[in-house]
Amino acid sequence: MSQVLDRKTAPESHALEKILIAQAKTLKLDNGIPLSIINAGTQDLVKIEFIFNAGVWYQPVSLQASCTGSMLDEGTKTRKAAEIADGIDYYGAYLEQEVDQDWAYITLYTLNKHLASVLPVLEDVLKNPVFPENELNILLQNKRQTFLVDNEKVAHIARTRFSALIFGNEFPYTYRLKVEDFELLKRDHLVDFFNAYYKSDQCKVVVSGKVDDSAVKLINKHFGGNDWGIKNHKPDIVSGNIRSDANNKHFIMRDDAVQSAIRIGRILFNKLHPDYHAIKVLNTVLGGYFGSRLMANIREEKGYTYGIGSRIISLRNAGYFFISTEVGADVCKPAIKEIYSEIKRLCDELVPDDELALVKSYMLGDFVRSVDGPFALAEKFKKIMLYNLGYDYYDTFVDTIRNVTSQQLRDLAGKYLIENQLHELVVGKMQ
Repeated sequence: MSQVLDRKTAPESHALEKILIAQAKTLKLDNGIPLSIINAGTQDLVKIEFIFNAGVWYQPVSLQASCTGSMLDEGTKTRKAAEIADGIDYYGAYLEQEVDQDWAYITLYTLNKHLASVLPVLEDVLKNPVFPENELNILLQNKRQTFLVDNEKVAHIARTRFSALIFGNEFPYTYRLKVEDFELLKRDHLVDFFNAYYKSDQCKVVVSGKVDDSAVKLINKHFGGNDWGIKNHKPDIVSGNIRSDANNKHFIMRDDAVQSAIRIGRILFNKLHPDYHAIKVLNTVLGGYFGSRLMANIREEKGYTYGIGSRIISLRNAGYFFISTEVGADVCKPAIKEIYSEIKRLCDELVPDDELALVKSYMLGDFVRSVDGPFALAEKFKKIMLYNLGYDYYDTFVDTIRNVTSQQLRDLAGKYLIENQLHELVVGKMQ
């Protein structure tokens, strides 16, 4: 007879022991490209990711970085877009591109047994794209339509305008896209950007899954040669100074808005700063998980919103903190008041021991989940590799979670979450 479960008593909990992370092994292809290997898979599957210094930070023309990344598989000197798609799809493989603020990523997922068949297609995509004019026009039409639709959403307006408030209008991370930009971007812009940044000397490769020697040899065969990239084409050095808006309070009226979008935050620092780990704990208390203070107060108790959260964003050349939510116009002012009230509590009061213990337990559990499996381990490795950090970064992270005190969190809040240093933006209506 089966035992009846006791659903009234929570199972006994145990503290996590030392968290061991399977580490990447790094070698170099024949042309010097660093190849990092996370051989931790049990299925005959590999993920190969090519990472270039080709993010938004480097683009002198709006849309240049994202469109260059998106157009890589839209045709080469010997293959049309449909042939590239067939060459990947036929083998059940998958190819995706992503461009963020700092880097561009081209990722291939494939069964090991088909690696020799799909790598030539990927090699052609990375070395010989032609950026067909007609395909670019279609891409720009689609992006323009998405842009126009997004510009009707208060959350999108708040997100994009907030970057200008905290970074300043000229900083490379600032979102400055305008509708006329879709007419100004030309094929030559993509060719120039590709020739400047998609080169072997600006590339890193991370391969994860079930990785054997034959896979490494194939990658070296297709990407370890000296014929990759244009020589003596040095990209311009990009830089900029952060010039946050002098005014802290901003409101953009939208008569047709059903809800108002709220963003409150400030420039902070990236993961290289010594306070980064501890402020991640502070942020989790405030709005970093479902049981956070912002969720408990503004969603669960007051019912002002369906969801509210806060985040710490680390970029290669900056970092920032923000709170975001959408609320009804009639409760916009009370919601903002409650947000500042929760921030002030962190500055004035100690986080109770039981609440801090819960947050620590959540963060450690989330960290363990985030290193489960070869692809997850690859993501963790990328986060330190791209900042030139070592695995001791994660040891310090775990130690900080375990040992940070309520007094330290109160000091951090008093240092970085002062109300008059925060930028506030509301888009919508405010009664």
